[in-house]
Amino acid sequence: MPEPVADKLLSWYDQNGRHDLPWHHDRNAYRVWVSEIMLQQTQVTTVIPYFQAFMERFPDVEALAGAPVDDVLSHWSGLGYYARARNLHKAAKQVVQEHDGKFPADQAKLESLTGIGRSTAAAIVAQAFEQRATILDGNVKRVLARYHAVPGWPGKTSVLNRLWECAEQHTPDKRIRDYTQAIMDLGAMVCTRSRPACESCPLYSGCEARALGEQKLYPGSKPKKDKPEKTTWMVILEDSQGRVLLERRPPSGIWGGLWSLPELDPAYQPEELPDACERAFGYDCSQPELGSGFRHTFSHYHLHIQPARLSVASTARVADNGTHQWVHRDDALSLGLPAPIRTILTTPQEQP
Repeated sequence: MPEPVADKLLSWYDQNGRHDLPWHHDRNAYRVWVSEIMLQQTQVTTVIPYFQAFMERFPDVEALAGAPVDDVLSHWSGLGYYARARNLHKAAKQVVQEHDGKFPADQAKLESLTGIGRSTAAAIVAQAFEQRATILDGNVKRVLARYHAVPGWPGKTSVLNRLWECAEQHTPDKRIRDYTQAIMDLGAMVCTRSRPACESCPLYSGCEARALGEQKLYPGSKPKKDKPEKTTWMVILEDSQGRVLLERRPPSGIWGGLWSLPELDPAYQPEELPDACERAFGYDCSQPELGSGFRHTFSHYHLHIQPARLSVASTARVADNGTHQWVHRDDALSLGLPAPIRTILTTPQEQP
């Protein structure tokens, strides 16, 4: 009888797995949860410094729940997918208010918290509470799709359901914490997306995709769509005190809840920007100094950003409020800013 997948994975993990990631230390539910949310669609090497800084600022769920959302977003700046940070903050409040500051060990109760899905809840149950639970993150989907030669894109319900069946089939009753880490590590370190190291894989002999010589066909790719191209002016309005005007984004959508620079219709010509600013904000501005434009890619479209700096004669007619705020550049960097805005504000100004 062939050795079970779990046994092979655990033997490999004991010798080759990652045992010293920051969230492996003091592995409580809070730390596991934050790491799992950060690791969604983000590489471990990118997450590590963010996780460490986040834990230093928000060492427990009470600290996170009691912090201003701007503080949370500022510690997320650069990680992208900012809805994760807003959901993290909301869920922390739920844990404090509804569960007395203690994460429930029950998977269904965890799934009721904002931003926690089936696989994340299972990871918390397995990693923090060492109870049997089945995970299916991106790395695990790739391992199982190849091992069982499951055709199709995992975003399709029928394919996802089949992968859940496979995941459940292989999840052991013992060493559940190590097993969940082992199968994630295998996907991240060996069964990689573009260049799988099949000769180093403990599941080599039983892998159906490898036997077919078609590892790269599994899992199936998401149907491609051409990303639309969009363009915007981002205006750096600066007053006589050296402050810039920031504008809070709507709570949902791209960069939701973050502070950004005001945007203007890309149809304006550069010489029309002062009049456009007067109509939008109600004061006189100088002729613009244009910065270097660049393209930023979102999941659904490309955005061409053209920065323009304008000096503002007076800020008397635009008071600080929930939507707009005058902030010195250095102070702005402590707020929740999207990475492109942070880049614009930290790029040295060209001298005339």
